[in-house]
Amino acid sequence: MSDENPNQKPTLLIVDDASENLAVLIDLLMPVYRIRVANSGQRALDVANTLPKPDLILLDVMMPEMDGYQVLTHLRQNPKTADIPVIFVTAMESSDDEALGLDLGAADYLTKPIRPAIVLSRIRSQLELKNTREQLLAQNSKLEAEVELRAKQLQTVRDISIRALASIAETRDNETGKHIIRTQAYVRVLCDHLIEQGIYADELTSKKSDIITKAAPLHDIGKVGIPDHILLKPGRLNDEELVIMRTHAKIGADALWRAIQTEEDHSGLGFLFVAMDIAHYHHEKWDGSGYPEGLKEYNIPLPARLMALADVYDALINRRVYKKEFSLEQTLAIIKDGRGSHFDPQIVDAFFVRQTEFQEIAERYAETLH
Repeated sequence: MSDENPNQKPTLLIVDDASENLAVLIDLLMPVYRIRVANSGQRALDVANTLPKPDLILLDVMMPEMDGYQVLTHLRQNPKTADIPVIFVTAMESSDDEALGLDLGAADYLTKPIRPAIVLSRIRSQLELKNTREQLLAQNSKLEAEVELRAKQLQTVRDISIRALASIAETRDNETGKHIIRTQAYVRVLCDHLIEQGIYADELTSKKSDIITKAAPLHDIGKVGIPDHILLKPGRLNDEELVIMRTHAKIGADALWRAIQTEEDHSGLGFLFVAMDIAHYHHEKWDGSGYPEGLKEYNIPLPARLMALADVYDALINRRVYKKEFSLEQTLAIIKDGRGSHFDPQIVDAFFVRQTEFQEIAERYAETLH
């Protein structure tokens, strides 16, 4: 009901330019309802927009200046009054007049002279319908909120699970989960810049950016298949060891593909396909000299090209068991030198525009060395 007190009588707005008609309806309805009145169409619109908001309007059709049909049209066009049920009360008995009123959105149509029992019954029915609609809307809103909350919870669980899974590989590589967090954040920064500039607009949308960013932590998941004596070797790898180390890209992609193959319906698995591309191709190079497939330029999936720069930047700027960290100047020089050879030129350009954010991310999630 329109009043804040749920026990308050429903409010009716009676609209009629004839005072004798208003008096008849007021006498009939006041014992049951709270009554507001208006003696013109414009006055009716003004009253309908003030508190207490009418729960139902009894509207005369034949009025000077603005008739009932015009009033109803204005009521329906205003979001604040569009949901108020309107019952036409008129002396006209033409079926065409009734059809016009119903087509404009009237809830019911009563003819004069009024019959008290019918008027009370029709009003009660419309108020019950209105109450039922409001209850259904409230229930639907509550259900939608619950579904949205559950979806967010499931998304959070998925994101945490992905990070936990990715951390297994990183931990074996003497790295911490902070590498995952940093590279994921770098990828997000690159995606944001490319989207803002309209670069790769056909393939990079906000939705795709979210998918790429959430898939990024799985880039090195294949390292779980690399033997410890190679993965944990403190010095440089020999040629034979390097060949084995490089298999981690395909190992990771194959593992994700096996997970995809267990599902008959792939329509909801776009995230895993992106993760598979990142794992498989993030060591490819723009000039075709990378591994494992030697892909070149745009044949390398965009998510992998983004990951390539993010991964290399983080490897350069941070200490590893086999090397010391590079200075920022050295890191920037290496990435600049890799433009058009190692890295997609437009991604390198995006990096240099946003490199301050890369530095902030690196500092915020810096490794704790013991």
